[in-house]
Parts: sequence; structure tokens; C-alpha cells
Amino acid sequence: MVEVDCLTKYYGGFAAIQNVTFSAEPGQVLGFLGPNGAGKTTTMRILTGYMPASSGTAQVAGYDVFEESREVRRRIGYLPETPPVYPEMTPRSYLDFVSRIKGVTKRERPEAIERAMAATQSLDVGNQPIGTLSRGYKQRVAIAQALVHNPEVLILDEPTIGLDPKQIIEIRNLVRGLAEDRTVILSTHILPEVTQLCDKVVIIAQGQIVAEEDLGMGGATEDLEAFFLKVTADDAVELNAVDPTVPSNSTEVEAGEDTSGVSDTMHDSETGGAE
Repeated sequence: MVEVDCLTKYYGGFAAIQNVTFSAEPGQVLGFLGPNGAGKTTTMRILTGYMPASSGTAQVAGYDVFEESREVRRRIGYLPETPPVYPEMTPRSYLDFVSRIKGVTKRERPEAIERAMAATQSLDVGNQPIGTLSRGYKQRVAIAQALVHNPEVLILDEPTIGLDPKQIIEIRNLVRGLAEDRTVILSTHILPEVTQLCDKVVIIAQGQIVAEEDLGMGGATEDLEAFFLKVTADDAVELNAVDPTVPSNSTEVEAGEDTSGVSDTMHDSETGGAE
């Protein structure tokens, strides 16, 4: 289970996200929907421990994201928008590398790799260089790295971006199957992704949650589209103002600085413990 309460992130005096609150249950696919630049990736990076919040709380499987970050990372699988795959490695060698970083023991590693590849239907390309694979198979391998340590929560940031229609359908079917025994949070700006995959949608605009709705399966894209346009209209969302009293634990960044360049691999290596 994931519980988020009043998460806020400042860059200088600008609130990238403000008072973000939502929850996701086991066995549920939650769609985190919003326009580009709405604060989706910032929220996901905070949840996965790659970025500190300025204020607010978040828990994953009962563990505090900020006070117990190592335990949280053991229970989260994260697929960033740009997956950290290496073209010269094979899926098997790459997953072996990732499993070591994530603290999977030497004894458990072979089974963990096979399980992740089977779950993502990538066993048939396990010994081919990743650079030679189709975009769809590369995405399967990227999802496999998020699964290799068998996490309770899976966070996927734009998992179908750049894929062709057939690959999109395949990845959607894959994601739905992965939700049977874990919590899945799907960050996206694609409306059909939400209606076809998600049980619940949380809509974010200009850094603020503007709506939260239970969907069930098979909701109408047209209905969600009209609702989305209504709740994300400029006059429906209060603009984030520059706050002259920024919290003391906020992060200052220079203009033009890329705050997303934190290495996933380096961060995960803090878990340690692998043989």
C-alpha cells in the first residue's frame, strides 16, 4: 500500500508540487494523470527516494519514505521515463547486474532473474544484446529490472511512451497482469492508458491534485477526456505562486540545472548486502 499526505516540493520559491495527497491499495492500478510538467515525475521521484520533499509525508508498505528509505527501496520497483539499460549487455547479464545492486543474494539471483524475465515475457531474447532488441522488448527488459527483487509496489513513469500500437497493447497487458499481487502506480499523460488499465485515477495539474476518481475497468475515454479538460482548465487550478517564505529544508537550484540527473544505479547501490 502507498499513502501520500500533503507532499510539497519547492525549487527556490516555486512549488513544483503542493499538498499532493493520495493512496493506492494492493492489487490496484492507480493512474497518476496530468499534462507534461504537471509534477508527475517529481512526485514519483520523491516516492522512490530519489528526491527529497520540502514537506509532507509518504509511506510504502508501512515504511516512511524519508525515515526508512532503505526499507522502502527494497519494496519498490521503479521504471523511470528513460530506463537505465545498457545496449552492450544481454537482458540476463543486465538483470544479474541490477539484482546485485538491489541486494538479491547470490543464491536467490538465478531464480529472481528467471522470474522477472518470465513475468515480462522476455525469456526468448535473454542472451541477445539489448542494443539489438526492438523498442518493445527493451521496455520489457526495463520493466524486468524493476521486478527483479520482487517488490510489493511497482511505479511506472510513462511506460508506453515511444512504442508502436502493437507494443503499447503488449505492455498494457503486461502491466495489468503485474497488478494481480502488487500495487501499481502508473504515471502518464495518455488518457486511453488510464481508462484501459487503471482502477483509479488521480489527476494532477500545475503541481496540485485536482481530482480523484474510482474507474473500475472499461471506462469511456471520452468521458475521462471531458472530465480531464474540465478539472485541468486554467481557471480551475490555482496557479502556484512564488512563496516568499520557502521552507528551510527546500532545495535551491540554479536556473537551467537538470535536477533529474541522479543516477538510479548509484542510488540503488546504497541498499548493498549482495554477495
